[in-house]
Amino acid sequence: MCGRYAVTTDPAKLAAEIDAVNEVPEPAGADSTDLDAAPRSPGVNYNVAPTTTVMTVVKRHSPDDPDDDPLLRVRAMRWGLVPPWAKEVGKGPLLFNARAESAAEKSSFRSSVKSRRCLVPMDGWYEWKKGPADSKGKPTKIPFFMSPQDGTRLFMAGLWSVWHPKTDAESSEKAAQPLLSCSILTTDAVGELRDVHDRMPLIMPYENWDAWLDPDGRAPDELFAPPAESLVDAIAIREVAPLVNRVANNGPELLNPL
Repeated sequence: MCGRYAVTTDPAKLAAEIDAVNEVPEPAGADSTDLDAAPRSPGVNYNVAPTTTVMTVVKRHSPDDPDDDPLLRVRAMRWGLVPPWAKEVGKGPLLFNARAESAAEKSSFRSSVKSRRCLVPMDGWYEWKKGPADSKGKPTKIPFFMSPQDGTRLFMAGLWSVWHPKTDAESSEKAAQPLLSCSILTTDAVGELRDVHDRMPLIMPYENWDAWLDPDGRAPDELFAPPAESLVDAIAIREVAPLVNRVANNGPELLNPL
């Protein structure tokens, strides 16, 4: 699975890095919960958790010219997909992960698999391995951080959705803006990653971006398969301190080897 990760860039830098259009709005007030307000701008975060506003990469046509060539776009989304048919945000399951091998069969993800696929950039992700029992006999979990050995960025396969809040037809108030949300696809762990956990986020290499992000059709089935072992061999695995267990902890020290 993938329930926590780290990212050390901001939307503008990411857009420049991958030649994309930055569509992340300026940050709203830190305490804003209004859907009409722009989401808080995602950026450097060493402890990204579900429900956080995160950066994603999509490839879409211009809304003003649907016949033009689609462009890469960096967008802010809520991590935790909200299906279009949901009545409220936060009332159903927290869909921050989706199983790559069965997402197309699930009502929450079926439409997204067809035409709303995205990438979730990250420096690496955290996972917890079962550890020995403590002095009281309770099981422990040991945190690990997985990231590329060469320090490059990872882009994970994801699905996204658009949720429109219900509005009162008799109300004259401005309708709330739609909510964009996403889920990270997971697959069977490969290679040495199996020693930490039996699942891992689905890494999407650059050469598959065009097919994965194609807004006009479903991605080939083979892109939903676990990554090649040669790709996973380039991932470094290191044990880190339990600081990451608390979402409130957010600093570069979380990435330090134990």
